[in-house]
Amino acid sequence: MSNTNRTGNLSIDSDNIFPIIKKWLYSDHDIFIRELVSNGCDAITKLKKLEIMGEYTFPEDYKASIQVIVNPEEKTMKFIDTGLGMTADEVEEYITKIAFSGATAFLEKYKDKTNADEMIGHFGLGFYSAFMVADEVHIDTLSYRDGATAVHWECDGGTQYTIGDGSKTTVGTEITLYLNEESVEFANEYRTREVLDKYCSFMPVEIFLSKANAEPEYETIEESELRDDDVVIEHIHEDAKTEEKENENGEKEIVEVSPAKEMVKIQKRPVALNDIHPLWTKHPNECSEDEYKDFYRKVFMDYKEPLFWIHLNMDYPFNLKGILYFPKINTEYDSVEGTIKLYNNQVFIADNIKEVIPEFLMLLKGVIDCPDLPLNVSRSALQNDGTVKKISEYISKKVADKLTGMCKTDRENYEKYWDDISPFIKYGCIKDDKFYDRIKDCLLFKNLDGKYLTLQDFVAENKKEDTAEAVKETESTENAEEKQKEKTVLFYVTDEVQQSQYINLFKEQGIDAVILKHNIDSAFITHLERQDDTIKFERIDADVNADMKEEVSEEDLKEEKETLTDVFHKALNNDKLEVKVEKLKNASVSSMIVLSEETRRMQDMMKMYNMYGMDPNMFGGPATLVLNANNELVQYIFNHKNSEHVPMMCEQLYDLAMLSHKPLAPEEMTKFITRSNKIMMLLAK
Repeated sequence: MSNTNRTGNLSIDSDNIFPIIKKWLYSDHDIFIRELVSNGCDAITKLKKLEIMGEYTFPEDYKASIQVIVNPEEKTMKFIDTGLGMTADEVEEYITKIAFSGATAFLEKYKDKTNADEMIGHFGLGFYSAFMVADEVHIDTLSYRDGATAVHWECDGGTQYTIGDGSKTTVGTEITLYLNEESVEFANEYRTREVLDKYCSFMPVEIFLSKANAEPEYETIEESELRDDDVVIEHIHEDAKTEEKENENGEKEIVEVSPAKEMVKIQKRPVALNDIHPLWTKHPNECSEDEYKDFYRKVFMDYKEPLFWIHLNMDYPFNLKGILYFPKINTEYDSVEGTIKLYNNQVFIADNIKEVIPEFLMLLKGVIDCPDLPLNVSRSALQNDGTVKKISEYISKKVADKLTGMCKTDRENYEKYWDDISPFIKYGCIKDDKFYDRIKDCLLFKNLDGKYLTLQDFVAENKKEDTAEAVKETESTENAEEKQKEKTVLFYVTDEVQQSQYINLFKEQGIDAVILKHNIDSAFITHLERQDDTIKFERIDADVNADMKEEVSEEDLKEEKETLTDVFHKALNNDKLEVKVEKLKNASVSSMIVLSEETRRMQDMMKMYNMYGMDPNMFGGPATLVLNANNELVQYIFNHKNSEHVPMMCEQLYDLAMLSHKPLAPEEMTKFITRSNKIMMLLAK
């Protein structure tokens, strides 16, 4: 091509393409840094392939690198790569035709998508993303081909460009951005470092950031550490250091404590911003426990150690690598918030792309690198992509395999982690049936003695002992079938302190219960009941268990029930309160509150969906007060129903029963404390 510059027009349909580029995804306009650095990486990767194929030989001092140079005075940025460079024809082809038509088609398709979340990778915008932040862009490039001439190309964001001979003397490409007024922040070294850290921390080529005209920095090293590429400022001889010391004979002598050294003052060596061999690119056998923990700390800024991790490493049927960490979480399920970072060939795409990562694993922290993902698409397209579905299923399967493997071969550690990891697993069971099928035999439940049981163990422990023969002898065939259909009731506790009275009653009768105190547990047990219609979960305060009471007919307690109901209705000024009278084996228990499982679950659901305006009593009856006819205090109230202090006793018994069931409301608590003081004063008289 001749030395004279020539101009050309970008082949586009309208002049408004640049305004679209400039405002497109404005909230995300730092993405141009990733695009230009990615292009540089690609150019270097291609040159390395040519070298392997024998079509190019690297010069002796060749170093694959990308330099990003910011210049706040001139409001410019440079991106310099040591890749394969371009000839004038290639600049015409790749920049003015392919890149631009790619950008045009891309923007035409997505220009109406105002929501940044609609888009995923944004790859394909490539070179022209520079015009989001720059009024003018220059390219200086020299191709690797023998006898190639340097090329200079420039465009000021209109539809015209100029191309001609350039002055570049080394193979590769240099792109200069003349930043617009709204984007001068990127000429600040710290701002650009932040963006490079966000998108380019693990790119496969070393990236160096510098500030133009910055004061040089120096470091001093030992001469033996000097490298060929170091810029030497001066050689420094350091004399040996000596000290006067006393020897074993008590005589003083001069001893050398540090030998003479030859030191060199050099220009500070540039340090790459990125790790070109991130841990996930290595084989799991090559990674140590400390490396996994260091990587976790560095990437997630979390100084609590992860419990354990899963290293994904797959080449077929698609390429996928990554590490998923199970973090130590707060006990409140609501506060669980993970971060899964998605990469494409070590280039950061986005956090938590739920189309690719199973929803329940969003609670974990981790990185996933999948070059097979279609990235320049909208999220709605991803939802219907077959590969994406397979990737999501594969990740879910690997997590289930790891957990079931741990449960079977390392049960001690699995139990140790269970309380922390159970919210992830339970959420996974609710959200993903395949995951549930894989993991169901490894679901654990902690009982009242702190022992972990599988669901099968817990069911076996609670199954009714009646044999089929016994059933046949005592009941008709129809009743026997009914008996066989009877569900196994599994008891649980949500708060060991609050429900301690009920727990003691259960323990006295040798009945076990499990502890389920996570917010997710209510939904989880409902899910388990749907999956297995032979079981039913009940909180231990849902009813009075038959084993805890004497067998007495209703007729025998009819008088007590009528009298006590009447007394309590008047004392509490509540005609709707349901009162039951039972003969409990434990005479020291005076009163209890029970609330049917269905009613309580419905109330929990209303709370969860913030349906506070609605009356909880719409769903099933309210709580029932159970009075123990074997208790002396209850007997006293029955026998002295008209006594002066009986109303106060009734109120106190009701509040004590309620306290074992759930916390009292503030005004009820105040009344309870005042009344307790009054009762103590009566005792004192």
